[in-house]
Amino acid sequence: MFALKSLSKYLFGDGGKENIVELPQGQLYIVRPLSPKGYSELIFKDAAAFIRRTGQEFQYQIVIQRAYEEGEAELLEEEEGGEGAGEGLTDKDEKTFLLDEELHFRTDLKETGEYVLAWRDLSGDPGDLVQFVCDSNTRPEAVTTFELVAAQCQFERKYRTSREQATEADLQEFNFEEESAIPQASPFASPTRRSPSFANTSPLTQSLNNIRHEPEMARDSTKKLAAPTPRKQIENTPTKAPVSRKAPESRSILANQRAELHLFDFNTTTFLLQDDNVQAIVSEIGEWRYWMQIVGGKQEWLGQEVGSDMNPVFNFEEKCLIFNHYSEEGAAYSWLLRFKEREALEEFQQGFMQALWEHANEMKWQKAVDQDYVLDAFNDLVLEDDLDDQREAEAAEEDEEDEEEYEDADEGQQSEEYGEDEDEDEPEVQDKGKANSQLAVGAKVDRSFVVRGDKIGVFKHTGDNKLEFSTSINNVATPGGKTFAPKKVMLHAGDRDMVLQRENDSNSLYRMDLETGKVVDEWKVHDDIPVNVYAPESKFAQTTGEQTFLGLSSNALYRIDPRLSGNKMVDTELKQYVSKNDFSAAATTEQGYIAVASNKGDIRMFDRLGINAKTALPALGDPIVGLDVSADGRWLLATTKTYLLLIDNLQKEGKNEGKLGFEKAFPKDAKPQPRRLALTPAHVAQFQHETGVPLSFTSAHWNTGPDAQETTIISSTGPFVITWSLKKVLQGRKDSYVIKRYAEEVKADNFRWGSDKNIVVAMPHDVEMVAKKALQRVTRDSIAALPKAPPRTPGRVRASYLSRSEVVNSPY
Repeated sequence: MFALKSLSKYLFGDGGKENIVELPQGQLYIVRPLSPKGYSELIFKDAAAFIRRTGQEFQYQIVIQRAYEEGEAELLEEEEGGEGAGEGLTDKDEKTFLLDEELHFRTDLKETGEYVLAWRDLSGDPGDLVQFVCDSNTRPEAVTTFELVAAQCQFERKYRTSREQATEADLQEFNFEEESAIPQASPFASPTRRSPSFANTSPLTQSLNNIRHEPEMARDSTKKLAAPTPRKQIENTPTKAPVSRKAPESRSILANQRAELHLFDFNTTTFLLQDDNVQAIVSEIGEWRYWMQIVGGKQEWLGQEVGSDMNPVFNFEEKCLIFNHYSEEGAAYSWLLRFKEREALEEFQQGFMQALWEHANEMKWQKAVDQDYVLDAFNDLVLEDDLDDQREAEAAEEDEEDEEEYEDADEGQQSEEYGEDEDEDEPEVQDKGKANSQLAVGAKVDRSFVVRGDKIGVFKHTGDNKLEFSTSINNVATPGGKTFAPKKVMLHAGDRDMVLQRENDSNSLYRMDLETGKVVDEWKVHDDIPVNVYAPESKFAQTTGEQTFLGLSSNALYRIDPRLSGNKMVDTELKQYVSKNDFSAAATTEQGYIAVASNKGDIRMFDRLGINAKTALPALGDPIVGLDVSADGRWLLATTKTYLLLIDNLQKEGKNEGKLGFEKAFPKDAKPQPRRLALTPAHVAQFQHETGVPLSFTSAHWNTGPDAQETTIISSTGPFVITWSLKKVLQGRKDSYVIKRYAEEVKADNFRWGSDKNIVVAMPHDVEMVAKKALQRVTRDSIAALPKAPPRTPGRVRASYLSRSEVVNSPY
């Protein structure tokens, strides 16, 4: 079947080519054998099919592009409600499908002599198929080549390696000839009544209520059907569990409980029952190493080392633990253990969290400062009964306000090129291999600054909430003329200056005058104490002429004053620890209170420099990579690789009632309850299933500004921008976060100053301002829907036809 593998090099060609292979003429249908909406619907009566590269490695799309006869495009623009796009297909002129084995892509030759390409419509109902019926003049070798390339693309996506490593036997894995025969795309066939669908069930409670046994798949590869196929023959294949790894030798048992085992199914977005009686065991296997094994009566289901990437969530309302598991090949899965009794879950949680905490901290659980603090962080918070009605009413009102507020919002615009105003003869290769790395959003000036190698792009925020390229600062260099790529930047002194740091030069900082675009000062901070982190003197110091700011080494906190002669550290305001605390992040309030976090995961709070911390919050064990704090100091926001930590810093009882942790220490028995803001394990698994990119959050930020109330949190992971509503988080709502997917990894993001309505997003080669309304609730479609690449010249659609892909977005 795949004997044309030798064509691979020719077909894939240069990595920059957009379309790899094409079928220039055909028709696009949606076929719904079980739907009352109609058996078959013609989407494009004339179209071309392509396999196209995306902006991500090992990711490809099937693209169906509509073709227009001359004059037809203009005529359709004037009409209302032209040709429909079918359920789940919303774009008007081009349909894209991420090329994944879940599509079960296959081809067939009909008795009429027409070749048909078919794949599952994952956004439709079970049994729905997308079909591209080739023109009768299509050559057989063209279809065979298309099928070969499709198999190679699926191989690359699944195994994250080059197609050149695939043997013909490997490619046979993506030969779905055993599927039921492809039904005829005919508008005259009559539908069959549907059974109730589970496809859109997403909340945990509904999911658990709809848990069902894995369906048996009935296949008949010899039967040619003209009539609709019975449901059980065409229902989506459930997600299969990977082979369990063998448990290492155990030193001791920390937890051992009986439970039901369920696996998250990517097709139906529900948890499917795998075994109604398994034994879940957590054991110690080595020094600070722990293992979880799940064993059923007939087979071993799961074995994995305990670690933070499991992303565990304990839900006591449903008496379950949900967690992630990664196969040896790196594929992500989401599992659910449901216990019969709450006491069984509590006992299992105690043992599991002991293993997780000891692994992360390399310290015995019995020495944990506050075990309840750690346990609470991993619990799935639920609404309090007496506040349900009030909070739900407020939430509904908030949703309605959002809709009205963003009714006319624009989804954003890509930036223009950095070098637009530069010499046209300048070689284009100057930025080859360089990518955007950092973002700084202006407060006093309505500008965003994006670092790209030794260049800084400056973008103006326009009145209609878009970005407009302003200028490019090229060849960033020290006062001595040594060019460098800044590894960290901070706007300073009313946005007139930018403080830069150079790689492998931790004892000095550099001041750039943004009016001239030149580095004018080198500040030597200290001969022996490095600057690992620096932060503003106070929350809004960026908007003032304040000259001083904070600096941190791994075990010291101090003030930097550029006005001092010689070294710029203020010796009288140095707090240095004997032990290595491994400080990693800092943030300040409007009053200048200071929060400092570490790679150990703990957080210290100071009311001023040079003294001991007023409050120290225990470590959960995961390194903190970013820290932010609300202007009034109440809300602390810490970022780790796999979750955010939200902490209410206000004391609500006792002698220090009304005080912040910055001002007075929390009593030992009254630590604040942390809220762990994490994607659900099911969403984590689906994110990685669709992108192949593991979870890794960028530093989270509040929306901020002197007159702005902190209401929204922003972060990103891989190609997804994510925002959380503080109100919804505090209400315990499951839909507290929304997402927007991009074609490339998001490098940095932040809100426009003074508002949470618009977000500046930096990708490796693009910058965009996007309205918050453009973010969507997390569904299978919003996770899987790969954004359409910027339109380019279409493939060889017939010359007498006109393409409507006319708009060009210019990446800089």
